[in-house]
This record gives sequence, structure tokens and C-alpha cells, in this order.
Amino acid sequence: MDRTLERALDDDALDPRQPESVAAVLKVFAILQALAEADETGVSELSVRLAMPKATVYRFLQTMKTLGYVRQEADSERYGLTMKLYELGTKALQYPQLIEVAKHRMQVLADITGETVHLGQLIESEIIYVHKVDSRHMLGMYSKVGRRAPLHNTAIGKVLMAWEDPERRDLIMQGMDFKRYREKTITNRKGYLAELERTRAQGYGEDREEFDEHIRCLGVPIFDRLNHPVAGLSVSFPTFRFDEAKAPSVVALLTDASREISAALGCTDFPLGTAKPARPATPRARR
Repeated sequence: MDRTLERALDDDALDPRQPESVAAVLKVFAILQALAEADETGVSELSVRLAMPKATVYRFLQTMKTLGYVRQEADSERYGLTMKLYELGTKALQYPQLIEVAKHRMQVLADITGETVHLGQLIESEIIYVHKVDSRHMLGMYSKVGRRAPLHNTAIGKVLMAWEDPERRDLIMQGMDFKRYREKTITNRKGYLAELERTRAQGYGEDREEFDEHIRCLGVPIFDRLNHPVAGLSVSFPTFRFDEAKAPSVVALLTDASREISAALGCTDFPLGTAKPARPATPRARR
């Protein structure tokens, strides 16, 4: 559950003077948050997880179902979120046209590489996936729109922080938890800052099986009219399909896509290089 919401619920439980209407709002959002973290959930599970009476959970779920924010499966009677909440979420984007501008280039990237393409933005001290195009293969990276991921071990997180204003980056890092997810995860500030320097110097970010096991990612930032990073674009590969020799070509595709998307957002001085893949040397003709 979101930490801010968790603290608010705890405060509400400790303060009997809290207005009933405020307590109801907190409970509604706690239920929505719990539903967001699982595909489908039953009343009993939610009751135990949120420490709420089953009758209360059921009453709120039925109201949200009537309003169109929650669906109930006919066979299992379990609950899940509807696309109505996604529609609300897209209106909260700082650049609401971002997805519309990016989705065509993302589809082209997915068609060329055959792999999963993600678009992510900064939210608090994490990233959130706001759009994705799935791999054409059966085996690919598991993810979904709305999923949050760390800044310290994802390609998108690294590029967003590498090109961030240093003062704002320091503020963001105060809320970061350098949790170890895999053996290769960077787990301290010093190592992360060194990684950000390397990311910026090479012009792209990498996830080397640091977040999801057996997944490699390459990513680049997307810029607005002030040359500020507002999103990250990445391609994710299962390690058995990742070819180190072809990585420069993928980075070039990502960079070209970012240039077009950034230009549509008003960026006129694109900060990244052309990142064109090196061409093989042409053999000299014998004399």
C-alpha cells in the first residue's frame, strides 16, 4: 500500500475525532490501492488485508461498482478495477499528449525489435509505466500500465535521474530506498551516482538483470521544451534474446524515437547524440 495512505489510515485509527466523511474517503482509497496491486481480489481478502469489517468493504465495493470504477466477475464474484480509473489517471499526466505522441513510435520500436517497449514517468521516488507495447514473443518482461518500479535499478529510472537537475535529483534521492532486488542491484547512493554519470556519458541507461531476473533493458530520456527529462523510453529483452553486439542499433532506434517525441513536446535542442550504429568498414579494392 502507498506509504502516505498507510500513514493516513493509521492516523485516522488513532484519532477518534476524525470526521466520519474523511474516514470514509481514506477507506475508499485504501480499497482502490489494494485492488490496484492485484488483478482480482475477494471481499474476505480485502477485509483481512485492510483490517476492515467485511460488511464495510462490501458496501464500499458495491458503491464503486455502481459508479463504474470497480468490476465484479460473474463466476468468481471477485473484484477488480475498471478502465474508468485509467482514464482519470491519464488526465493527471503533466503532459497529457505524451502517450498519444509516443504510442506510434513505440509500436514501431516493438515491431522492429520484437520486444516489449515501455514509457515511464517519475512519480515521487519511483517510476510508473504509463504506456507499453507487448513483445510479439510468448516469453517477455512481465509488466502492466500503472505498475511502479524503482529508480535505482531500471533503465528508465536511471535516465530520468541522470538528466535531472542536480538539486531536484538530491531531493528525489532522499526518498529512495536502495533495496536489493537481484544480485546485480546497486544498493547505495555512491554507486548509484557513479552509474548516473556513466549513463549520461554514454547517452542511454541499462538494466543488467538488476530488477527482474533474466531481463535486460536499454532506455533513453524524453525531453520537453526546456530540455528537461519528462519521461523515459525503454526496450526490454529476456537475457537469452539479448545480443550485446546489436545493442548500439537498439540505442540508435530509441534515440531517434526520443528525438521525434521530444520535438513534438517542444524540444528544439535535443540533448542526446545521434547514436547511429557503426557501419562495417568497406573492404578496400585490391590494386
